[in-house]
Amino acid sequence: MDFDFDIAVIGAGHAGCEAAHASAKMGMKTVLITMDMTKLAQMSCNPAMGGIAKGQIIREIDAMGGLSGIVTDRSMIQYRMLNRSKGPAMWSPRAQCDRYLFSKVWRELLENTNNLFIWQERATKLIVETGVVKGVQTAFGTIFRTKAVIISSGTFLNGLMYVGFNTIEGGRSGDETSKGISEQLRDLGFRVDRMKTGTSPRLDGRSIDFRKTTEQKGETEGRSFSYLNDNVIIENERSCFIVHTNEEGHKDIEEGLKFSPLYQGKIKGIGPRYCPSIEDKIVTFSDKKSHQLFIEPEGSKTTEYYINGYASSLPLDVQLKALRRIPGLENVNFYRPGYAIEYDFFQPTQLKPTLETKIVEGLYMAGQVNGTTGYEEAGAQGMMAGINAVQKIKGKDELIFKRDEAYIGVLIDDLVMKGVDEPYRMFTSRAEYRILLRQDNADERLTTIGYKIGLAEEIRLQRLEKKTELVNMILDFVKTEGYKPEEINDFLVEKGTSEIKQKTKIFQLVSRPQLRLKDLLIRSEGGKKIFERLGKRRNEIIESAEIKIKYQGYIDREKSVAEKIKRLDDLDIPIDIEYDELKSISTEGRQKLARMRPTTIGMANRISGVSPSDLAVLLMYMGR
Repeated sequence: MDFDFDIAVIGAGHAGCEAAHASAKMGMKTVLITMDMTKLAQMSCNPAMGGIAKGQIIREIDAMGGLSGIVTDRSMIQYRMLNRSKGPAMWSPRAQCDRYLFSKVWRELLENTNNLFIWQERATKLIVETGVVKGVQTAFGTIFRTKAVIISSGTFLNGLMYVGFNTIEGGRSGDETSKGISEQLRDLGFRVDRMKTGTSPRLDGRSIDFRKTTEQKGETEGRSFSYLNDNVIIENERSCFIVHTNEEGHKDIEEGLKFSPLYQGKIKGIGPRYCPSIEDKIVTFSDKKSHQLFIEPEGSKTTEYYINGYASSLPLDVQLKALRRIPGLENVNFYRPGYAIEYDFFQPTQLKPTLETKIVEGLYMAGQVNGTTGYEEAGAQGMMAGINAVQKIKGKDELIFKRDEAYIGVLIDDLVMKGVDEPYRMFTSRAEYRILLRQDNADERLTTIGYKIGLAEEIRLQRLEKKTELVNMILDFVKTEGYKPEEINDFLVEKGTSEIKQKTKIFQLVSRPQLRLKDLLIRSEGGKKIFERLGKRRNEIIESAEIKIKYQGYIDREKSVAEKIKRLDDLDIPIDIEYDELKSISTEGRQKLARMRPTTIGMANRISGVSPSDLAVLLMYMGR
């Protein structure tokens, strides 16, 4: 039977769910095809959202009108703001979630999204006619005829799981693999490679002696990922716990390497450098006598725990023996062992910055199929693929964020311009303009854009306008009001900073690293009145105002640099240029420019192997 839709999304992980939601919310009749409706946006690895750089991405998804932040807030069982020691401009939110509730909330939201339909079946074939995608066919022969297709299959394409030398086909523990699409795309000219990732054992909390661990509690203030929320109330808050490996356990792992599929050449896929397996850690950091591990609850009402930092593909007996060497885990039992999974991915240099493929028109890819790792990176790609598929169908300008506009822009630019040689994970160090791309100002950067394209609702715009009004009120106050020496000097000495000799504006005092805006506000009558006017959002508003004051010089400097670099992105390269004819460009430069077809000089500048002299030749050819 045939069905007509505007957009089909294959795979309902984090990328697929965000893609389907964005597409449907923006008015497209959308079908989300999944093999199991009970596992929408399943947390296949650790039960957490956010973290360094990843927290910023979730805030950006939320600011645009995506759902990851809302779902996180509704399922969190612990909240922490990381990087507090580095100052508010570098803070990154992170939440432990109830993984079962997380998936349930996603399903509730998607089932109540207009224009969105969910279909439980395995997609096996794309319908492609003269280089244009026309739909999807499933295992039972159901045909969905569409104007665009988004592939977000995660680790399911020809997935193969390893525990020691024991292997089974599957995209995730307990789920079957997906075949057919990789083979078809290879025949169409796509480069298909293999990648490897892994997950940790799941522990039975009843067998853990928590008295021998270090408890890590969450924070009670400012808990929210979504800009629609203020301070989320967590009814069943859970702690995490810290333990450490030891030399005895390391010896067990070293002895077990002869049974490791990774070290015996069974696994050919590329593994993650920044989230290595425990056996990788033992080999790579052989001088270390101990590695820190985190025991994280899988939910609010379960005894199942995830042991973060212990991903492994070693045999079950080796995993268990080594873990039982750790104080507190001497009698630990598993719900299931850790395993490695090897799967197909498509080198992302085969994509346009919109995430549409260069080979097949109307076909988009998002998530781990593009060589990334992480729920947050996947969700961001899914949302952007959904947005751009809609914009193309509507005949409107597609949305491409520049590197100074969003971490999402850095992520996608890195993927399509540089490709991947290992699973890509976002870090703050990847962003040149991280002072501009803070977690506190994602709404200021992106909400208006999300509203204009029809993804963010008006309430988000209203909250942004109110926030801007209140922040400006604080800034006006601190620039005009000040303290006399006799009013503030005792407090300054108490905080470890120098006294003042004349009346000084609050704005100048806030610039001192030892002082916080909140403390300075509540010391004056005028400041107290402003503090009361801020209501439930006072922490968010004061934090935003304080960052603007303390970091204004850095912010202005980064904006200036970004504007200079941005000029290169305004120089368009003719789409029909014949690079082979430009003999003055290096051979490597010609080959990479011809293969990647950058649309601007800025994009060409970010291609590894394209030198400044190559760009000079290109600019001369363009008459610049």
